[in-house]
Amino acid sequence: MPFAATLPAPTTLPDVIDGTSNKATAAFVAALTAAVTAGSSPLDRIDPFHFNILCIPATSRVAAANSVRKNLMDAAVGYATDRRAFAIIDPPPSVEVGRTSDMRNWMLDGTNAPAPSPNGAVYFPPITVADPLAGGRQREVGPSGMLAGVYARTDAARGTWKAPAGIDATLAGGSLSRSLSDSDSAVLNPLAVNALRTLPVIGNVVWGARTLVGADQRGSEWKYVPIRRMALYIETSLVDGLGWVVFEPNDEPLWAQIRLNVGSFMQGLFRQGAFQGSTPNDAYLVQCDGSTTTQGDINVGVVNILVGFAPLRPAEFVVIRIQQLAGQTQS
Repeated sequence: MPFAATLPAPTTLPDVIDGTSNKATAAFVAALTAAVTAGSSPLDRIDPFHFNILCIPATSRVAAANSVRKNLMDAAVGYATDRRAFAIIDPPPSVEVGRTSDMRNWMLDGTNAPAPSPNGAVYFPPITVADPLAGGRQREVGPSGMLAGVYARTDAARGTWKAPAGIDATLAGGSLSRSLSDSDSAVLNPLAVNALRTLPVIGNVVWGARTLVGADQRGSEWKYVPIRRMALYIETSLVDGLGWVVFEPNDEPLWAQIRLNVGSFMQGLFRQGAFQGSTPNDAYLVQCDGSTTTQGDINVGVVNILVGFAPLRPAEFVVIRIQQLAGQTQS
């Protein structure tokens, strides 16, 4: 049924740029930090709607050594985590010149680097765009805004389970501040930095799909962006779709109905190719019975549902083996 929704009034923020230093003002950064602080965020007022991508391109103007930048990044990722959303982080001005070594040093800086989180990702290098507020003058900006568009386009065209990267993940409306090579990617990729590359014929593309816990040494199950975002999508969908169970008798008839509803949802995703496995039993599981919900759970009004899925993992590397036949005689 159609309904009318009242969205919150815009939050007024201080001017973003200090004209003398061309950096984000402290007042602006403080206001942004407050805007993504759990419990007081204007974003809380958009209920009952959901958002699933959070980006703050203005952070690309805040110096890496500035403690308020670290606080802002961590607050943004933390807020996204609380809302089952995903944050796209921009590199600081110290790496705007596009040097891979600077980006590497920032990611290895335990004081200023973004906190490891499965609900965030960082991209490099920055984007150069025409600034309409400055007569079309070229200006470097953080890539997060453009990446949010790539995420949304990939979700609509292929599904949340498809990595927002590869030759389909083209970047339009700007240019890269520098061109990265295979060797640059080899440095950045293991550190969980997603490279933006310029490929012959294709143009500018996203060439990485790792979360902030995607560094090789971490070995996290949430290494890849599509796997984490798929899990968030499933969790949000089930929380929204199972609101009817409140106040229902917490016993086997309810559990059977939950299994039916959740199983139908997961089967729909399976048919769309969202999971690995050739059969539903290989692709996903739904469990809701006496083994997941104990008498103690029933006594406090809780029903537990176990949902698992076999994710599609990005093929980051293509290994080509070539065998040459030698010493063959003609018959």
